[in-house]
Amino acid sequence: MTTTTLAVLVPLLPFLGSAAGLLLGRTAPGFVRPLAVLPTLAAAVLAVLVAARQGGGKAIDASTQLTPTGSVPIDLSLHIDGFAALTAVLVGVVATCVQIYSTGYLRADPRYPSYAALVSLFTSAMLVVVYSGDLMVLLVGWEVMGICSYFLVGHYWETPEARSASLKAFLVTKLGDVPFLIGLFALATDAGTFRITGVLGAVAHGGLDHPTLIALLLLAGVAGKSAQFPLHTWLPDAMAGPTPVSALIHAATMVAAGIYFTARLLPVFAASAAAMTVLAVMAAITMVGSALAALAQDDIKRVLAYSTIGQLGYMAGALAVGDRGAAVFHLVSHGAFKALLFLAAGAVIHAAGTNSLTAMSRMSGLARRVPDAYWTMTVALLALAAIPPFAGFFSKEAVLVAAEHTALGERDVAPAGAGWTVLVAGLLTALLTAAYALRLWLRTFRGRGAEAPDHGRQPIAMTSVLWVLAIPSLGFGLSVTYLDDWFDGHPLTPTLTTAVLGTGLAVAGAAVTYAVWRTLAARTPVTAPVLHVDHPDAEAGQVEAEALHLPHPAEDPDDPGRVLLGPLHAPARDGFHLDAVYRTAFVRPVLAAASLVRFLDREVVDTYVRAAGNSAKGLGWLVRRAQTGNVQTYLSALLAGSVVLAIVAVALANAAAGA
Repeated sequence: MTTTTLAVLVPLLPFLGSAAGLLLGRTAPGFVRPLAVLPTLAAAVLAVLVAARQGGGKAIDASTQLTPTGSVPIDLSLHIDGFAALTAVLVGVVATCVQIYSTGYLRADPRYPSYAALVSLFTSAMLVVVYSGDLMVLLVGWEVMGICSYFLVGHYWETPEARSASLKAFLVTKLGDVPFLIGLFALATDAGTFRITGVLGAVAHGGLDHPTLIALLLLAGVAGKSAQFPLHTWLPDAMAGPTPVSALIHAATMVAAGIYFTARLLPVFAASAAAMTVLAVMAAITMVGSALAALAQDDIKRVLAYSTIGQLGYMAGALAVGDRGAAVFHLVSHGAFKALLFLAAGAVIHAAGTNSLTAMSRMSGLARRVPDAYWTMTVALLALAAIPPFAGFFSKEAVLVAAEHTALGERDVAPAGAGWTVLVAGLLTALLTAAYALRLWLRTFRGRGAEAPDHGRQPIAMTSVLWVLAIPSLGFGLSVTYLDDWFDGHPLTPTLTTAVLGTGLAVAGAAVTYAVWRTLAARTPVTAPVLHVDHPDAEAGQVEAEALHLPHPAEDPDDPGRVLLGPLHAPARDGFHLDAVYRTAFVRPVLAAASLVRFLDREVVDTYVRAAGNSAKGLGWLVRRAQTGNVQTYLSALLAGSVVLAIVAVALANAAAGA
């Protein structure tokens, strides 16, 4: 079987599994789980075979024209280089792990058939984005992911949080997609093609007439999809969906799509120094702001959500300094340990019965109750904090090295100012990341107080997946010396300067956090056993600290984040009030304009419409009253009219004669 055929089957198999799952979900429920797992697993295996055949060498291109358009043609095409091959493997592996995990995590969910089918469709859409060689076909996968995220985030639609989160995710990402679509059309107009190879060829020959405008329009869509400032606010709220969905969105689909798209078309962005500077500033604000927000969150999934935003900021920062190899390397590395973090968090939530870190800090024995989640989550948090030799260290160092080269003028793809911006923000974020990672670990697994609940052993479908993902989280970075051919031939090995700075700051952040935690623990007496609410569905129920009679997160005496952030804690916990800014700047004016339109429509337009109707109705009434059926009346009216017309005619004639 040819490599092209295998590549076509990779997105096709999950799509067929999704269609079959939707059709057979009610009539043959016994087939739902095999249809969820096996097509996705087969797609992952085929993606590995495609990657092995591609081997990091020359890109694989194949195409066929869909239909004549009369202008810029649209092709059903494949473009598989090293970036695409490795990203597809990531998507296939993480999606398979999520599907297997979900068979245990949602085993009692009555809507599991539709959930599993949507996850398969989500996976297929992302694989279309990864393999597509035509921007219009890529856009199809891009938009299908948006629809799937809307339904999956709103899976627990009975809760208002899930309904509002799904709507918010859809609207915010669409806010970026509108200029993104305009940018795609402008790019195709300048390049004369939607084919990615054709676009890159046009850029290489200076064929873009409006590079800055196009790049900025495209960046709006990237910011929405990949949750970059200022369109990142939807991602923390999306935690209202099932935890396996969070793992899929954060690790291998949706948010990775914007970074991957920018990496594929990086020469388009690099053609404009202004666009690269904007991307660098956006990445820097995203990195630092999200890390501060993560340090203040009291919900374990919201901590991880802000963590994802920050790590995406690292990837965007690598792209801003012109190194797509470092960006995609961190994308793949992050995908492994972030999927592990969310799935391990799901096991912890399942055991504790709550998402609240405040509640978990009042429990003891969680590490003993869920040992698989404890050990694998520890590995993932070490990778997140970029501690050597875990995967996150090597991929994050690749970003810092790229920023250093640009800042020192050793790489001229982007302005030196962009390099310094990314480098300083990246180092500061390294310190903050280690701080919130250790804070999460301490408050989850080193709590004091009531014994953690015992729900028995976790299903093997959940625990086995955790150990599978722990392997790349620990060892993927060690393969860095063998990956040069897959990433444009650029070396991704760490340098002494950034390694010492980055690791030193991470250790310092963790040390300060631990010292503050120990100090607070010494000052605060051990809490008495608390009432534990064993909610039948911790995900849907979203048990709050108040239900457990625990202090508000802002008043929690054991929280080191409150001490470390000081006056920044309250605004950081609320995402620096960016949602309030949006409500003031956009939502309220739109609602006011809608009220004005409603008033004008109801009181002005409808008034004129009603008046026109009443006038016609009155005229009809007069005409109807004139129809008496009396011939003498008709003759009298005719005679009177004739007299009136005669008088008018005589008057007009006299007036004309006098003139």
